[in-house]
Amino acid sequence: MKTLLVENLSKSFGGVRALRSASFSVAAGELLALIGPNGAGKSTCFNLINGQLHPDSGNVFLEEKNVRGLPPRALCRLGVGRTFQVAAIFGSMTVRENVQVVLRAHKFGAGTEDLLAQVGMAGQADRPCAELAYGDRKRVELALALASRPRLLLMDEPTAGMAAPERSSLMALVKGISKKESIAVLFTEHDMDVVFGYADRVIVLAEGKLIAQGSPAQVRADPRVREVYLGTGSTDP
Repeated sequence: MKTLLVENLSKSFGGVRALRSASFSVAAGELLALIGPNGAGKSTCFNLINGQLHPDSGNVFLEEKNVRGLPPRALCRLGVGRTFQVAAIFGSMTVRENVQVVLRAHKFGAGTEDLLAQVGMAGQADRPCAELAYGDRKRVELALALASRPRLLLMDEPTAGMAAPERSSLMALVKGISKKESIAVLFTEHDMDVVFGYADRVIVLAEGKLIAQGSPAQVRADPRVREVYLGTGSTDP
């Protein structure tokens, strides 16, 4: 089942066409990586799907419901979660309190301990988030996103600022949860080891256009992708 379906999505800012008729889908339990050079339109695409921007044309379907132009709060209620490049959590609150805030906002009466165990943070439940290592802060942010019980999870550079072992650990965790809970995941990422190691499929933007999509192996070998992003001389990006 296609959890997310994007059809001919376009957005311009003045004379700049940031996104040009992009179409793609993400299935339940699938990790789809969105990659491309700086200025390719990745953030614009993310913000159109998440309701922070309104598209000039095109549609966004969440499990067959057209959600084009709905604000982030409404989309969250419908099952869209999001994480950010810099972990968006309350530093002065404990790990447990952060999760409880989201659960209460969604009127979910319980689930804090299960969520903390799921992301490997049960042992640090009573620590203020400001005291956590950066990788653990990312795990707390993931717990907050999962607390809204999303069907679609948007992750904007989930491993930014993390050391290599932390990146692998976080993405393995995300992939396991995605498969187990049938959550569709769309993520942007600059680390190609993360992309090719954990994505089920990859789509590539360049100058606002979708230029390639397919399995990691197919995208890695695509001549145009190598030219505009991965580098024509690279054999193992």
